[in-house]
This record gives sequence, structure tokens and C-alpha cells, in this order.
Amino acid sequence: MPKYTDVIDLYDDYGKRIAKGVPLEAISPLRNNAIKEIASLTKRTLAVNLAGIEKALKTGNMAGAMIKGKEIDVDLVKNASKLAAAIKKMVQVTEDDDTVVSVKGDGKSLVVIVPKLRADAGVEYINGFTTVAAATTEAIIDMFKVPMYKANMVKCAVWGRYPQTVGFQGSNVKCILEIPQNNEGAGFALRNIMANHVVALVNRNAMQGTALSAIYETCASFEMGDAIGPFERGHLLTLAYQGLNANNLLYNLVKKNGKTGTVGTVVESLVGKAIEDGVIYVKETLPSGYKVYTTDDLPLWNAYAAAGQTAAVMVNVGAARAAQGVPATVLYYNDLLEHETGLPGVDYGRAEGVGVGMSFFSHSIYGGGGPGLFHGNHVVTRHAKGTLIPSVTAANCLDGGTQTFSAEATSGVFKEVFGDMKQFHSPIQFVGAEAKKIAKKV
Repeated sequence: MPKYTDVIDLYDDYGKRIAKGVPLEAISPLRNNAIKEIASLTKRTLAVNLAGIEKALKTGNMAGAMIKGKEIDVDLVKNASKLAAAIKKMVQVTEDDDTVVSVKGDGKSLVVIVPKLRADAGVEYINGFTTVAAATTEAIIDMFKVPMYKANMVKCAVWGRYPQTVGFQGSNVKCILEIPQNNEGAGFALRNIMANHVVALVNRNAMQGTALSAIYETCASFEMGDAIGPFERGHLLTLAYQGLNANNLLYNLVKKNGKTGTVGTVVESLVGKAIEDGVIYVKETLPSGYKVYTTDDLPLWNAYAAAGQTAAVMVNVGAARAAQGVPATVLYYNDLLEHETGLPGVDYGRAEGVGVGMSFFSHSIYGGGGPGLFHGNHVVTRHAKGTLIPSVTAANCLDGGTQTFSAEATSGVFKEVFGDMKQFHSPIQFVGAEAKKIAKKV
């Protein structure tokens, strides 16, 4: 028996129904194997820049330093297939396991998926990176018979300056996850993925980007202990309505307001829908005629509000084709929503507060970087768990090239790595199909 009575219909990014009458728990990271696979592949998938390693070895210019006299002239790109076979032999646990090593870009790079058996043997997700980096180093040394007094050059070209630096500065092995030391606290690994990275993974599809960011944020909330007990249902409802387009709410809000709408009309549509569905109702009417609303289900109201927030971002940023508007849209959508209803905005006020700080940090007086560089681990945006970053990702998907730091500039490697995986470019369909499959089992 399901823990919660909530039942939802799941729709894709075209407004087509995927699954009907799905128990809320069917989209839980604890029950839905599609979500588990997304999380697993995220930590097990690595990119090896063979062209970068080759150049570093030939020039001696690596990890921010020039080391003359120890250059190594080897053709890694031309021998990419042989290196891939050698790396796979070292990475795999058994010959029939789920290890994948594929050649990309005419040998310029490799994509390596570390087997689950190896990943599960450790307690840190970093063993995907360390396994691939070590195997790549060994394969190059062995294949090209690099003498021991030059072997350290191979290690540096692959690993970067680690362990002289905390991170892998200058490394030619890339993971979409940051090193554990860069996480703000316990359970923040999946929140430490830049919005631009997700934009690249979904090829700028705003609804799919919203879904993937929502999945990452929800998984992280479970991992950090934020979705335990009475808080679990709230996170699942937000994932459902904001992330996975439950009951076609997000799609319909955007469709209704997309041509001539504004942030204000999205608020109007969202409130109207919430009244129609019985989520909120009038508590009292003041002498001025102002209606104060209330609800018997705050988590459900929050999920509706979160879907409306993303819809407002899509409408507003979509019209401007400029992602810089996302923090202001988040701020004023919630401000309007609170004034219209008397109820708390998204994440009970935290999303609105984050909008203020994000405006300052992303492109105002401080101007540290565009919205695409933000993630749920950032000191400014970490406070609204699960509800803010999906909207930020949607905005960056719709950006028309106005940012200094575009997804193509910061995250192109991850598009190449994850771009042909359905788990990442179509997470709504992937998770929805699994939810439909397990609906009766839940």
C-alpha cells in the first residue's frame, strides 16, 4: 500500500499523457528505478580528453605550468580505440558487466561508464573519477612504454595538479559532479551541478531541463535528510508538479500565457487553477473586497506555486530570450503571488529571498557570473531546496545567447558525453515510463 493518497497523471513536454493514476511514491527516488539510474550514471560517467592529454604531453604545458625537457610525443588520438580497449580491461570487474568505453570526436575523447560493481564497492562517488584517471594513466604508460622518469608527466596530464591542489586542477578527465570537498555540506553532491551543465544535457529543452534539475535536487534532498518524515511528501509533490509536469499543469500554464502573457497573468492562471482544483479557498473577505485565501494542504499549494514559478520564468525569459531575468522573475512572481492570495510563496518564502540575492550575485553590482553558473550548492541559491534551480535551468535553456558564460562555452563536453543518453535528454519520458510500470506495485 502506498504511504500517501496522492494520485497523479504524468504528461511529457508535448502535453501528451504518459501515465494515468500514478501513486505519488512511484516517482520517489527510493522507488523509481529510472531516477536511480539517472543518479547512478551521473556519478559513473566520465569524459577523457585524449586530445588535451596529447597536447599537454607534447608541449610540456600542463596544469598551469610549463615543464621543459620532459615532453612526450605520443599519438593518443590516432590510437584512441586501442587505448579504449586497454582502459576498459582495467576498469571492468567482469567481462560481461556494464562497463562502457566509447570513442568520441574521431578519437579526441573517450566516454567511460564505470561499472556498478566498482562504484558500489566504495562509499564515495569520487571512485568513478579516480578509477578512470588511474586506468588512463596506466594505459598510456604501458602502450607507449613511457620511461619511469617521465611517467609523472603522464600522471599530471591526466590527473592535473592533484594532490598538490585539493581539486584536480588542470585535469583532462571530467565528471559532471564536483569533488566532495567543494560541496557545501552533507548530501549536496547532486545539488552541485551547474544549471548550464543540465542545459547542455537536455539540448536546451526547457521542460526537460526543469525535470532533470528537479530530479537532481530531489535526490539530494533525500540524501541530505531533508525529505524524511512529514517533509517527504512535500518534496515529491514539487518534483511531480514542477519537474515532471503532473496533471499537465506546467505545460498548460505556459501554453495559456506563452503568446501574450506576463508574470502577472501566470499568477492569475495559477491561482485560478488552484481554486478550481480545490487546493486553496477563500478564508475571509476584507472590507476592501480583498480576499484572503487559505489551504488545507500547504505542500500541495507549494507544488502548484513552484510549477507556476517555472511557468512564469518560461513566459518572461522566453519573451526576452535573456536568462538574466530569472532572479527578478522568481522574486516578483512570488511577491505577486503572496499579495494575491495571502499565502506563502514557493518554498514558503525562501525562493523569493533567493531571488534577491541571486540578482545581486549574477549580474547586478557584484556581477560574479551569469545565471547559468548557478547551482543548488551556491551560497546564494542553496536555501530553496528543490524549487529554485529547476526554474533557473529553464531560463538558461531559453537564453538566446546573451550570457558571457553560455552552456556551449562551459558545458560542451557534457553534451558530448550525455547527449545521446535518453536518461538525460528525455528524463520526463524515462521517469514517467518507469512510474507507469511500477504504479500497481507501489
